Amino acid sequence: AKIDEGQLKRQEAVILAMTPKERRNPDIIHASRKKRIAKGSGVAVQDVNKLLKQFEAMQKMTKQLTSMARSKGKKRRGFPGLGNFKLPF
Repeated sequence: AKIDEGQLKRQEAVILAMTPKERRNPDIIHASRKKRIAKGSGVAVQDVNKLLKQFEAMQKMTKQLTSMARSKGKKRRGFPGLGNFKLPF
């Protein structure tokens, strides 16, 4: 998969424009905060929205994978083909 370096730089700028509180709890980011973050990072508000949606999707997928790993771990204690590798949770 090709990674667009420019997009990564924009995403990094958006994250760095957020306050530590916003990074810990992205649910508090509403319209006025999105405008401030976009202005501070030099991108459009749509780019901030896109990053937040991507984060939300990744968070949801991670929770699904975690729950699947836990339910399969109870049955087989680990993943086949990975040797003695165990998840850290």
